[in-house]
Amino acid sequence: MSTEPLLKLLTWLSPAFPVGGFSYSHGLETVIAEGVVHDRASLHDWIADLIAHGSGWNDAVLLAEAHAAAADPVRLAAVAELAEAMAPAAERRRETLAQGAAFAAAVSAWGPAAPAPYCIAVGKAAADHGVPLEDAVTAWLHAFASNLVSIALRAVPLGQTDGVAVLAALGPLILATSARAAAATLDDLGGCALMGDIAAMRHETLPVRLFIS
Repeated sequence: MSTEPLLKLLTWLSPAFPVGGFSYSHGLETVIAEGVVHDRASLHDWIADLIAHGSGWNDAVLLAEAHAAAADPVRLAAVAELAEAMAPAAERRRETLAQGAAFAAAVSAWGPAAPAPYCIAVGKAAADHGVPLEDAVTAWLHAFASNLVSIALRAVPLGQTDGVAVLAALGPLILATSARAAAATLDDLGGCALMGDIAAMRHETLPVRLFIS
């Protein structure tokens, strides 16, 4: 990847990019409150399952399809509709739509962009600006994992050393999943990380909530 697309990708998926990721726990707050995620090992396992088998995997496949469909408005609209329909909980749907709209508004500094589910908006922007697919998916999954780690640092709580260790341990899985998603089709969508989806649903009734999802 040349320097200019790399710089754009680093900017777009930086924690400083104004999509509000810090306010969404993706259901993680539920399992922290219930004691399922309570230390470095359990946090690693939770995020790893989401990436390999759950919402992380599905979003990576959808991002890849959006990247391929960037120049085809009909195909792109269809995958955006599918991405919204695949949100298993109201809060998860709100999360992807709100972040996607915020991403489109911010990325419009580089050129026109339309609101879409978050993974779709990122995939489209990456294609429009010459970011190679696998690099875009790798950065997406790293940002996904990093945001969940930042949630745990505040809510478990964990120390920053533990958080960095989790990200380091997830590195090989992120790379392998990125390569797999870049070669995938929509037929490869699906997962078995049901606890993650149920946690997102149960978050709506959590008595004390710090995060929107």
